[in-house]
Amino acid sequence: MKIAVVGGGVIGACTAWALQKRGHEVTLFEKDEPISHTSRSSSKLLHGGLRYLETGQFSLVKKALQARRYWIEKAPEICHPLKLWFPIYKGQGRPKWQVGLGLRIYDFLARGSGFPKAQWVSVDEMKKIYPSLSTQGLQGAYAFYDAQMDDAQLGKWVIEQTQSLGTIIKSHHEVKTLEELKEFDGIVNAAGPWVMTLRSQQPGAAGHQIDWVRGSHLLINQTCPQSLMLQVPNEKRIFFVLPYHDQTLIGTTEVRQDHPESDPPSDQEIDYLLKAYNAYHSKPLTRQDIASTFSGVRPLLKTADNPSNAKREWAFESIGNVLHVYGGKWTTAQIQGEIAADKILAQLTK
Repeated sequence: MKIAVVGGGVIGACTAWALQKRGHEVTLFEKDEPISHTSRSSSKLLHGGLRYLETGQFSLVKKALQARRYWIEKAPEICHPLKLWFPIYKGQGRPKWQVGLGLRIYDFLARGSGFPKAQWVSVDEMKKIYPSLSTQGLQGAYAFYDAQMDDAQLGKWVIEQTQSLGTIIKSHHEVKTLEELKEFDGIVNAAGPWVMTLRSQQPGAAGHQIDWVRGSHLLINQTCPQSLMLQVPNEKRIFFVLPYHDQTLIGTTEVRQDHPESDPPSDQEIDYLLKAYNAYHSKPLTRQDIASTFSGVRPLLKTADNPSNAKREWAFESIGNVLHVYGGKWTTAQIQGEIAADKILAQLTK
């Protein structure tokens, strides 16, 4: 069949790839260049989502933990396992028992993925591992594994895979109406933050609503000795301090906005990330240390008043010959693309 996929982010690219592998004629439409918006503005992690366990997303975490291995095996030059350290401070943030329990569940859900189990290290050991980490109230740290990637390069790799099988890529081609695609047997609306543009052209209330949540990051011109997962002081949120291309990456924020286009990081977000970093480091950073900043809009399913508690799962809605794709997560994009392909094909062969 002849199928149009609208949206050249990683979800659209993986859906096009899955359909092309099944032998269909696929055209991928992208209003700019493929992998040029949300998909290249992530925290550069392929992870299960340790904190998603708190909101009961066990199924998603399990899928994501297993999916890490897929990317590492398929594109080892772009992805690699990453050891993260989660320091625990007395009277601040989640207690040791809670984090330890979460990591035991994480390890259980990751069985068979080939990643080492979490371990606990003492304060003295952590001082050697990360000398500039604040030790005031430090009880020790957990070490656990996820994976890191270059999201822009990995996204381009997916585009190359589907293109090599015959997918037609139409860059700088914005699909404004479904009528433009009437020659196609089926349409997959995988436009990410812009999914509602085409959905609004079909009757009835949308089956799902999207939260536009901006995530901002800082890149610091200095090397990072180790990867840290830290709790924002006086909040439940966590943030990361990661080595990335010989720089230090700090992120992310979660700011709800009322439109799909990504705004640049605000002054408040920059100050927020610097303050969170400085709370844990003996050598504070200032704005002069920032090499660059970037942000991206995550199209989250609207499932909670606080975007930090929103579900990271995805959802589909079938109307006529159109499949609308809501939400998603980088790590599980390949799984989501395969399921989206199954759904549109089942829809078209009823």
